Amino acid sequence: MKFIAWLDELSNKDVSIAGGKGASLGEMWNAGLPVPPAFVVTADAYRYFIKETGLMEKIKQVLKDLDINNTKALEEASKKIRSMIESEKMPDDLRLAIIEAYNKLCEMCGEEVFVAVRSSATAEDLPDASFAGQQETFLNVKGAENVVKYVQKCFSSLFTPRAIFYREQKGFDHFKVALAAVVQKMVNADKAGVMFTVNPITEKENELVIEAAWGLGEGVVSGAVSPDTYIVDKNTLKILDKHIAKKEIMYVRDEKGETKVVEVPEDMKEKQVLTDDEIVELTEMGIKIEKHYGMPMDVEWAYEGKKCYMLQARPITTLGKRKKKVSEEVEGKILLKGIGASPGIASGRVKIVMDIEEIDKVEEGDILVTKMTTPDMVPAMKKAAAIVTDEGGLTCHAAIVSRELGVPCVVGTKYATKILKDGMLVTVDGEKGVVYEGIIKKEEEEKKEVIVKESPTIITATEVKVNVSMPEAAEKAAKTGADGVGLLRAEHMILGLGKHPKKILEDEGREALINALMEGIRKVADAFYPRPVTYRTLDAPTDEFRNLEGGDREPIEHNPMLGWRGIRRSLDDPDILKCELEAIKRLREEGYKNIEIMIPLVTHPDEVRKVKEIMREVGLEPGKDIKFGIMVETPAAALIIEEFIKEGIDFISLGTNDLTQYTIAIDRNNELVAKYYKEDHPAVLKLVEYVIKTCKKHGVKTSICGKQDQGHILLKSW
Repeated sequence: MKFIAWLDELSNKDVSIAGGKGASLGEMWNAGLPVPPAFVVTADAYRYFIKETGLMEKIKQVLKDLDINNTKALEEASKKIRSMIESEKMPDDLRLAIIEAYNKLCEMCGEEVFVAVRSSATAEDLPDASFAGQQETFLNVKGAENVVKYVQKCFSSLFTPRAIFYREQKGFDHFKVALAAVVQKMVNADKAGVMFTVNPITEKENELVIEAAWGLGEGVVSGAVSPDTYIVDKNTLKILDKHIAKKEIMYVRDEKGETKVVEVPEDMKEKQVLTDDEIVELTEMGIKIEKHYGMPMDVEWAYEGKKCYMLQARPITTLGKRKKKVSEEVEGKILLKGIGASPGIASGRVKIVMDIEEIDKVEEGDILVTKMTTPDMVPAMKKAAAIVTDEGGLTCHAAIVSRELGVPCVVGTKYATKILKDGMLVTVDGEKGVVYEGIIKKEEEEKKEVIVKESPTIITATEVKVNVSMPEAAEKAAKTGADGVGLLRAEHMILGLGKHPKKILEDEGREALINALMEGIRKVADAFYPRPVTYRTLDAPTDEFRNLEGGDREPIEHNPMLGWRGIRRSLDDPDILKCELEAIKRLREEGYKNIEIMIPLVTHPDEVRKVKEIMREVGLEPGKDIKFGIMVETPAAALIIEEFIKEGIDFISLGTNDLTQYTIAIDRNNELVAKYYKEDHPAVLKLVEYVIKTCKKHGVKTSICGKQDQGHILLKSW
């Protein structure tokens, strides 16, 4: 039984010994590529550890009769197993083998080195299984005893809740999957990124694409950083295109050896990361890797000083073969530039909407141009081929709804309603944030035959849910494989009725409003059943209600974002809230037990108490009949979160868009101050960290709801 394997002993054929990562690194090492030195604590070592310590039987007992659909029970089982593995004494012979290997690695490097300890799962008996994202990696580990400790933590990560759930769901034996641990010298990268040896967008085989950012590669690989992109002709080594991104943050190793996120120095934010010589050097290496493997490859790389390292290489698993060349680039006279808020390219006739009364002039395929969209413009937004606004940032109404509709959108142009004229023909690029003059035709893309070498199920370490604003989008959203709906907004359902809800109550009675709500919520609950759907009660500022029939009685507020909205409005005038709760009660009686309730913009525990009283009035017992939670969108809610927990809540959702604007006094819809709107502001991060830690201590489930990359940035920033 071999506990330790060095890279020169491994190849791609040794997945059963070293797992996928370890085998791939051995293959690259033996191909003469510049791979940081490493050893692998083998799958045999893991099996030996489990057997010698008697853990196998203990783990089986914990998993016996486990209901994996009972989230709390699953988490408790995982916690118990991981604690058992991590607290168990490592057998002396295995412990000494790891220490000796680490000491040998330090001798090879001439110093006591920082290492990455990476889980590398092997599933040789389960060819259809994919275990991506289930296990853990520990960066910047130093010292022999620490390496032993983190190898043991890697072993325990084979029993995360997600990994247990996946294996049970697929009917896999937990003990047919073993785990190796790669212990590799850390590259303290000055710059890092990924490289695709075939252009993954155009699928041109003669093009190689490099993405690069400052600091450690974690920022690029995780998607937290917008990287530079370089396209190179593999035949001539000519650099065909460069896109220099604005790089706001970078991952670095601090003086304590810990990984942290810092702001990129001002003079480097828009500076080209790689020199032209480095781009060519990487290209040559990419060509060599592709030739060695005999297929297109996805490669992780890093530069430490002038030395370039290859950190990982894997096949590009899915490529389509196009029967016809497709024009990927749009060129033409630029009329406007703004913020690319929803990707895609669309052409059409401009329709400028300055007032809600003008939305009827927007027809199917038009380009909707306005200062800023509001919820009552959604019917027109659904018809539009693209949307362009004067105001807004990546989290404004236009951006959020456009992404949900799958419509190209450019926001924050400042002058769209002045420069563009009704009837003008334009082309909108929602990724680049550009509006071009005229209709720029692209070559038709024929249906492509997709060749799949592997089609793995990606298992994430956390649940990933979607936001839904419009019931019509639910079916499409459900097909993404999301774990449920983290936020079902009430606003568009109610505003889509065209009448102020108070007027519906006056003219048609309670049943009309309850039935309308039931119809909308049912569509979403149906599409996702049995996955959970979290319904957030109404949070419409007064200016959004005003344009509805009967909305002329709405008060005029100078700053509706800080005004009569959220749960405070619902409690001041509870008739609508009672209809919402009644609709949910009836749906649950129909069998839709997957619906949960969440209340917005809370600032005081009294609000939770009062909502619970109203819930009981309509026959819903919070925490018993239905799961009940709150949005944490205000510094007040974050700072006294313990008081809310004492009132009894099952979960919280951090609304980072509002929490950021309320914490740093920045209007997130104002393009003039958009550059100052930072979700990773230290004050915001401290509030989020405090809420998560407090909720975790009390067993309250937490989630983050915000722009697609915010959750990642916030969670990785401490």
